[in-house]
Amino acid sequence: MPKFCYIHIPFCKSICSYCDFCKLYYNEELVDKYLDALAEEINSKYKNESLETIYIGGGTPSSLNIKQLEKLFKILERLTKSNNIEYTIEGNIESTDINKLKLYKENGINRLSFGLETINKNNLNFLNRTLNIKKVQTIINQAREIGFQNINLDLMYALPKETITDLEKDLDYILSLDIEHISTYSLIIEEHTKIYLEKVKNISEDLDAKMYNYICQRLNTNEYEHYEISNFSKKGYQSKHNTCYWSNEEYYGFGLGASSYIDNERITNTRSINKYLNKEYIKEKEKITSKTKIEYEIMLNLRKNTGIDLKCFKDKYQKELKDLYDYKNLVKNKLLIESNNKLFIPEDKWYISNEIIVRLLGSEINE
Repeated sequence: MPKFCYIHIPFCKSICSYCDFCKLYYNEELVDKYLDALAEEINSKYKNESLETIYIGGGTPSSLNIKQLEKLFKILERLTKSNNIEYTIEGNIESTDINKLKLYKENGINRLSFGLETINKNNLNFLNRTLNIKKVQTIINQAREIGFQNINLDLMYALPKETITDLEKDLDYILSLDIEHISTYSLIIEEHTKIYLEKVKNISEDLDAKMYNYICQRLNTNEYEHYEISNFSKKGYQSKHNTCYWSNEEYYGFGLGASSYIDNERITNTRSINKYLNKEYIKEKEKITSKTKIEYEIMLNLRKNTGIDLKCFKDKYQKELKDLYDYKNLVKNKLLIESNNKLFIPEDKWYISNEIIVRLLGSEINE
């Protein structure tokens, strides 16, 4: 039974050079049609479960005007919200103002997430983004005055001409804002993006690792818990919504290109706006076998600092993990730690976590 819900708002006023998410240029008439279709999709699929998180992402949800945001929140009144719900909306600083912040608060939003990425002008140009540094502080201050106590900022690093000094300045600035959560993203060059078509190359793996380790060190020394490979929070401010993904929990996904995981089935919505408006919501469905579900359980949980709870794993699958995979050598070589009935990747090995997970899954014991 899903207790988590993602709402996709695909509209943006400009398209970032690195973005391969499902997105569209903002068009006022199209937004209104899209919201009508979103309402119909929710009404056709949602089964009235009490939700512990709602996450409005994009795209750029803050690109919608006040009237459209009011319409969106009216639609989302249909969703049953638990008493301690985490209710997040994403946005850009440039398209956020005091009126939108007040509207968010009035409608129960209690977590804000802003795509800051960088304060370096050259890197902003590379990403095809704009940022008014003075406005960042203004919006954060206004959010605080209204009562928001849970704010995330995104940081992007490993950009082609970025130096450790550039990264240091970005972190200095973010830390000066004293926000509760920081999500970090190493640049990935995806197909069909502007930078892919321009044949941009990634920085060296050594420099990427150096930047990652520098971020970890800076944030750890500033009392941010490194609770997931790319995410840091002050105590008590972990993202409940994203943790649902990393814990392999079921969730709803509504909107263009959104994904759901319900009743052992992964459902991916169409990216075609015409099909979506025509109520042809679903692109594909994947039935998850017990073996695949266990593999997801391992891959996702090992992203967290708490790793895999071995007792919960046994309760969930009626099998011991050690009877399915021979991971003794990984533990012996300290690539995995087994302690207090948990199996996890130590933080100093998180940079090579993908390699460790591949080796673990490759150690399957054939019965």
